[in-house]
Amino acid sequence: MKASLNWLKEYVDISQSPEELAQILTMVGLEVEGLEPHGAGLDEIVVGRILAVWPHPGADRLSLCRVDVGGRELHIVCGAPNAAEGVFAPVALPGVRLPGGMKIKAGKIRGELSEGVLLAEDELGLTEDHTGIMELDPCKPGSRLIDVVPIVDHVLDISITPNRPDCACIIGIAREIAAALGTTVRKPVLRAGGKGPGIESLAQVEVQDAIGCPRYVAGMIRGVAVCKSPFWMRYRLLLCGMRAINNVVDVTNYVLLEMGQPLHAFDYHRLGGRRIVVRRSLEGERFVTLDGESRTLSGETLMICDGDGPVAIAGIMGGLNSEIVSETQDVLIESACFDPVTIRRGSKFLGLSTEASYRFERGTDIEGAPDALWRALGLMKDLGGGEMASGSLDVYPRPYQAPEIVLRVERTNRFLGSALSGESMARYLRNLEMRVETMDGDRLRVLPPAFRVDISREVDLMEEVARADGYDRIPVTVPHVRPSAERDAPEMPLGAEVRRIMIGLGFSEVITYSFVAPTSADLLGASADSPLRAFVPLLNPLTTEQSVLRTSLIPGLLGAVQTNVFQQERGLRLFEWGKVFTAREGEPLPLERLRLAAVMTGPLHEKTWYGEETPVDFYDIKGVLEAFLRGFGLGSCRFDRADDAFPGFDPRVCAVVTCGEDRLGVVGKVDKRAMAALDIEREVAYCFDLDAEALARQADRRRLFQPLAKFPAVYRDISMIFDSDVESARVLDIIRASGGKWVESVRIFDLYEGEKMPPGKKALAVRVCYRSGKKTLDGAAVNALHEKVIAAIGQGTGGRLKEG
Repeated sequence: MKASLNWLKEYVDISQSPEELAQILTMVGLEVEGLEPHGAGLDEIVVGRILAVWPHPGADRLSLCRVDVGGRELHIVCGAPNAAEGVFAPVALPGVRLPGGMKIKAGKIRGELSEGVLLAEDELGLTEDHTGIMELDPCKPGSRLIDVVPIVDHVLDISITPNRPDCACIIGIAREIAAALGTTVRKPVLRAGGKGPGIESLAQVEVQDAIGCPRYVAGMIRGVAVCKSPFWMRYRLLLCGMRAINNVVDVTNYVLLEMGQPLHAFDYHRLGGRRIVVRRSLEGERFVTLDGESRTLSGETLMICDGDGPVAIAGIMGGLNSEIVSETQDVLIESACFDPVTIRRGSKFLGLSTEASYRFERGTDIEGAPDALWRALGLMKDLGGGEMASGSLDVYPRPYQAPEIVLRVERTNRFLGSALSGESMARYLRNLEMRVETMDGDRLRVLPPAFRVDISREVDLMEEVARADGYDRIPVTVPHVRPSAERDAPEMPLGAEVRRIMIGLGFSEVITYSFVAPTSADLLGASADSPLRAFVPLLNPLTTEQSVLRTSLIPGLLGAVQTNVFQQERGLRLFEWGKVFTAREGEPLPLERLRLAAVMTGPLHEKTWYGEETPVDFYDIKGVLEAFLRGFGLGSCRFDRADDAFPGFDPRVCAVVTCGEDRLGVVGKVDKRAMAALDIEREVAYCFDLDAEALARQADRRRLFQPLAKFPAVYRDISMIFDSDVESARVLDIIRASGGKWVESVRIFDLYEGEKMPPGKKALAVRVCYRSGKKTLDGAAVNALHEKVIAAIGQGTGGRLKEG
């Protein structure tokens, strides 16, 4: 809701600065999201009086004006059709810069000197009107425009919560300001009655759906002249986000913004039978709204009809067949109250939201409908002349009964942590225009006004007391929380530990959608009978791209890689911890399993002046996984060549990770076909995918202290030549088995496969650390054991020592 500060000041006294007022409103629950000044940049615009006008000798559409700007006369070339002798208008003198940025200069236009510019409203940034120069009331020439016309203003952009529709208007915000400042609100002047013929003789109203329309009030004005609204009204409408149309329609919008009551104006002579009928639409009925769109209606849409058919969608938008046109003279005004649920359903069904539906959906003041009607009729008479019909048509079968709510003082204080007296609470509530009676020392009987549709319970009144007393006065307390006997789900601490380790390894967590497309299995190249195609379909998917539950985390991770690569981000380290879902035949619910997946792409090290770019490879992701497993408490994991093909992985660069009897998952290079399908085939990605349940089974969560070694270690290196298909893990296993308890660690430090190697061969170098926990090892004993280890390697793998 955008509110003009000058407009607010008409109904409540405000001495605070705009910034202070914004803070006050925010503290009573109406958050001010923006504060925008208007008109402050027009200090140098002056008022001029046109003394004479004559045709421009060199242009048919231009005229020459002699303008008095206070103490001197200027010659100005003007193209406005309303430039005439005696007109007062704003003038920009040479050197002045307009709101649009243009700087005024004296110069010749078609051979005639122009010493300034007579300005239109849009050139001043005040309205959208460019039909002519802005005409002002007579005043002293040379006066500053901002001293003559109240255009300097501030607009407060206020966030209105759905439960406070009463604040979606100037009067509603003024009420809140008055309550906060301890002042009163001035209501607009109403001219009820009218002196014309009784409206009962001119029109009829029939409400066939009293649930959808609990009150319908109609009034009429005859002989009104449809014309442009005065500047002050058009300016206020623009500041509050509405477009000016004509004086009749502008008045309905003005009253909507001022009093919060949506109105609708009908051309009386375009209403068949001179009657209004409120009914539900027929299923499939079509209707053309004011915006020119033909809309198909549902059987629950509330309609305003005349004697022939529909003329408006109740509470949402009028029809093209009864709109106000320039020839309109007699106007029937609707001021009704509609059921919020009915309007909300109709608005959602039609996909049509308007300023009127916004308010009706939340609830309007059923008691304020007649006031808004008379306010509108009075303004129309002022702006367009005419005669108001006497009386109104008011169909109100069930008058409003205010709910009686008992407010307990002691309970309110206990609820708020305050120590307010009953008199203070009663005063606060009366300031908010509620009727309050004291029942006894601890109880108050409160009747909220009809415009407070959000108040129906005692706790609602407690909130009003808290707002009025000040949220900042509520004491800060720590509630007593009894420890729960329920323990966290096992995956909660497990997930926290996974995140801690992965973030420590330099990875960033991503959270991708659990809803994916069935083509995600195609991306990985899964076979027709693969478990990755056992999708669980959604009953009501948002899109086909989110129509099934995911069976793997990898498509989501690769999608994140694609997004980042398209944004020129290459060095990615991403992981995700989440559930995958697999449909089970004959079972109503899918199998849910927690997984951990991670991906690495781009260079391991960027190119610098002291080094070349280092691309990421299989051993980088394997090293990350080994570090993760050690940190997670799994120290004896194996990486074996994958015998089976794993969807999404390159079968030539892929390993199965096992620990004990459990297969933890798979690690390797992402298949280039998957990268090509994502249009990122220039990138190389490596990832791993682990089963969280297997991780949890194998992890040793204990942290045991290992005493520092008391005796020195003896290191021996082994460099041997093997067949290319001999796995390094096999070599390490033989070393540990043959070396026994003296082998403390084994580390590969070199691998060579190149031109100097025979075809099908590779050289592998390892360093073995021998140490005893009981004594210092003898060199001869170590050498003997080492020879035994070398012999065992040769016997187990066919490897031979490398010469030299």
